[in-house]
Amino acid sequence: MQKNVLGSDLGGCCSNPVTGFYRDGFCRTDDQDQGRHVICAIVTESFLSFTLSRGNDLTTPQPAYQFPGLKPGDRWCLCALRWREAYEAGMAPPVLLACTHERALQYVTLDMLRASAFEE
Repeated sequence: MQKNVLGSDLGGCCSNPVTGFYRDGFCRTDDQDQGRHVICAIVTESFLSFTLSRGNDLTTPQPAYQFPGLKPGDRWCLCALRWREAYEAGMAPPVLLACTHERALQYVTLDMLRASAFEE
């Protein structure tokens, strides 16, 4: 079992829409995941606009990639570097720590994630 940033077993991020590099609902990763889709976030309108302004449209469905298109409130495994870029711009969406893969800590600090944490 892969671990989260808190050191426990990685929790599921979302199954509707089904997220994760492997589309299994988890922010699992390995060497095939070049984008490091390891941060489980609840996307916001401001984040979706921000990432679109950087050339990454997350709202338009891409069926070939099993991508449904996102709307505010959806949970999604985000690329660590894009989340960090959004964080530095003040646009980072809230994250679910228990569902964020420990490899996120190679790109962001636990303090950054905690500052943006949303826990139920």
